[in-house]
Amino acid sequence: MSFSEPVLVFDGDCAFCSTCERAADRWLRGSRAGGWRAEPFQFADLAGLGVTEEQAVREVLWITPSGEVYGGAQAVAKLLLRAGGGWAYLGGALRLAPVRPVAAVVYRWVAANRHRMPGGTPACALPRRG
Repeated sequence: MSFSEPVLVFDGDCAFCSTCERAADRWLRGSRAGGWRAEPFQFADLAGLGVTEEQAVREVLWITPSGEVYGGAQAVAKLLLRAGGGWAYLGGALRLAPVRPVAAVVYRWVAANRHRMPGGTPACALPRRG
């Protein structure tokens, strides 16, 4: 699959995730330096994007046209960098070595508790790992 803009893959069945994607679209696209496409993983050609359903269920994904895949907090960082303007500073901070592990822990905590977040529902809960 060939595409010219990065793709943000998120859980379209999760109300919290969908709310976050709509907020990113509304707040970030106005200041963006470049475009992106957002797709719920349930409707995305995951194989064509070079990712698995397991990856997409676990975390938000940012996939570049060259095939690089970023997940979780680093996907959010890439989105912020792509948005440009002041958002890029926040995205850059999330990529710094001392901040990356903290950002990853915060992302994992939010992901694990997304069904408790504003807009979240019980359907947003991540599947339990066996």
